[in-house]
Amino acid sequence: MPQTALEQHLLNCPIISVNVRVWHFWSFLVKHDAMRYISIIPVGAMTLLMFADLYRAWGNIEEVIINAYFAVLYFNAVLRCSILVLNHDKYEKFLMNIARIYKNLQQIEDHEIKSLLQRYTKRARMLSIANLGLGAFISTCFVVYPLFAGGRGLPYGMYIPGVNLFGTPQYEILFFLQVILTFPGCCMYIPFTSFFASCTLFGLVQVKNIQHQLRKLRIEGLKPSKLIEIIKDHQRVIDYVHDLNSLVTYICLVEFLSFGMMLCALLFLLNIIEHQAQFVIVAAYIFMIISQIYAFYWHGNELREQSMAIAKVAYGAAPWLEMKPALKKMVLLIILRAQRPLEVCETKKKKNR
Repeated sequence: MPQTALEQHLLNCPIISVNVRVWHFWSFLVKHDAMRYISIIPVGAMTLLMFADLYRAWGNIEEVIINAYFAVLYFNAVLRCSILVLNHDKYEKFLMNIARIYKNLQQIEDHEIKSLLQRYTKRARMLSIANLGLGAFISTCFVVYPLFAGGRGLPYGMYIPGVNLFGTPQYEILFFLQVILTFPGCCMYIPFTSFFASCTLFGLVQVKNIQHQLRKLRIEGLKPSKLIEIIKDHQRVIDYVHDLNSLVTYICLVEFLSFGMMLCALLFLLNIIEHQAQFVIVAAYIFMIISQIYAFYWHGNELREQSMAIAKVAYGAAPWLEMKPALKKMVLLIILRAQRPLEVCETKKKKNR
């Protein structure tokens, strides 16, 4: 089947292509067919049975904490993909904007910009691939661990009223189904984290491009047309971060609250478990939570700091004694706006202008 223009633009944009290709395979974005339901519906049903098991096991703190981790993980995966599918037009429009800006930056004949774009594209792709690899490895640990724990156990706790889950053949069937559903569950969860990080990194590219253009003013001369272009680029980044916030803020809020509680519970569990194998697996769960939080907020903080650094660069680049009053006002506008940081995951409704 020939690809549409939308598919070609998004699948061939290097900074986002890894995550878009996963979403495209499962028909979450760009392609819209029944393929998406092969993952969302079974994984959603399994998540409901996992929460039912939490209710059944209430009172057994060790079992509840371990099973709650998986239930929260899969709930977030289903939530992410449901929002992605329901708002696919907004996500596709945002990703098309990234592809357009990326192409424009590629066409700038400036070695510094090309090097900057190449460096951050490489980082975004490596992060996306590493997240998928880490997710695949830890997911494999999830499904393999019960085989070495002794006795019959499922990778994820489930409760089906009136069904003996550990009898034959239902145990083997459920174990096989959970192993199979781990793969789409991983693909539903991981790419959104990488999408967030890649988009934040691309925001950094745009901010650093503005800083570079401001530094060149002292060398090339201060021209009104160039300043107007920089102001427009600055406003474009502001709009970009606002649009990113509208797509990810509340998902990140749910993620932060749920994983914050799970991190506290898992740290408590480390103090009461007795078997070394359990200690290793709980430590792996904690590592995964911390790595996801890192992927979300480290780059967000870097974007915040670099957006504020625009004011310092603008102040240092402008030849104040030689400038006309009109040009001084334009530079001051850049400085004043840059003193309000660009923050990812803020909950403000209006664009900061």
